[in-house]
Amino acid sequence: MKYETISADEFGRSLSGVGVNILVKDVRRTVRFLERVFALKCHRVSDDFAIVSHDNHVFQLHADHTYHSHPMINLVPENPPRGLGIEIRLYDCDPDTAVKNAEAHQYHVLEPAITKPHGLREAFIQCHDGYVWCPSIKS
Repeated sequence: MKYETISADEFGRSLSGVGVNILVKDVRRTVRFLERVFALKCHRVSDDFAIVSHDNHVFQLHADHTYHSHPMINLVPENPPRGLGIEIRLYDCDPDTAVKNAEAHQYHVLEPAITKPHGLREAFIQCHDGYVWCPSIKS
């Protein structure tokens, strides 16, 4: 799929399965975090929106102001941390590299890369909006 040129209507109609929209204060800042730390690909980046791809999966970033008429907007906390109780897992994303990248750009590493008994090597990194991201690979 050509994310850079696809129309909003065509993109919306192409979505299936489970979708994730992440509300953020600053889309471009979150894009920088995702590209720098996890080497994710971000498309159609604007002040309002971005499509983020990782392998064959996509999710979306939306700026708070784009949800102005959405019923959920009044539930979003004014200040981070947001998303407590959810971890965003990026499978097949090297946690050791992600931790090095996060530290180089002064992002908050909650837990460095560790091999866990459930068969994954993973780390936990928090972004400026308070979401916890977990890059992991099979150990």
